[in-house]
Amino acid sequence: MAEQALSVGGGRIPSGQGQAYWLITDRFTFKLTGADTSGAFALAELTAQPEFGPPPHVHQRADESFYVLDGSMAFTLAGHAFTAGPGDVVHLPRGVVHTHLAHGGPARALVMQSPAGVEHFIEEAGVVVTDPAQQPGPPTLEALERIIAIAAKHHIEVPPIG
Repeated sequence: MAEQALSVGGGRIPSGQGQAYWLITDRFTFKLTGADTSGAFALAELTAQPEFGPPPHVHQRADESFYVLDGSMAFTLAGHAFTAGPGDVVHLPRGVVHTHLAHGGPARALVMQSPAGVEHFIEEAGVVVTDPAQQPGPPTLEALERIIAIAAKHHIEVPPIG
């Protein structure tokens, strides 16, 4: 993230800039990380696809908020399902099982985690984006098991289904 690394601890992050990772079929482009915000929050642009999303999970140490930019997203929060569209904000508090998925087509959102830390999980579990046009397909069972094991190290729980 070249442009925001200013000596005063702030700056402009131009459009299209930021470290990007594929996590499952979602692309997270980090605009700000804990290193930029003294650990207060991390901010990423999410590009999500409707074919596959994260399994239900619980962030034990961070709240997560989505500001939907384009498309529609389906969410569950504590078993309650709902959708959100452009301009909607969705807040997912820590300690509550939730999930998200693009609904009816690709979707984009700004995602903020507070406090920061999710960027370390995504960096370890994800794959650096070298070509944004080369979206990965759905993960194998082995890949999902690896991601779930890494999530546990970062205080993200994936409860058993059933």
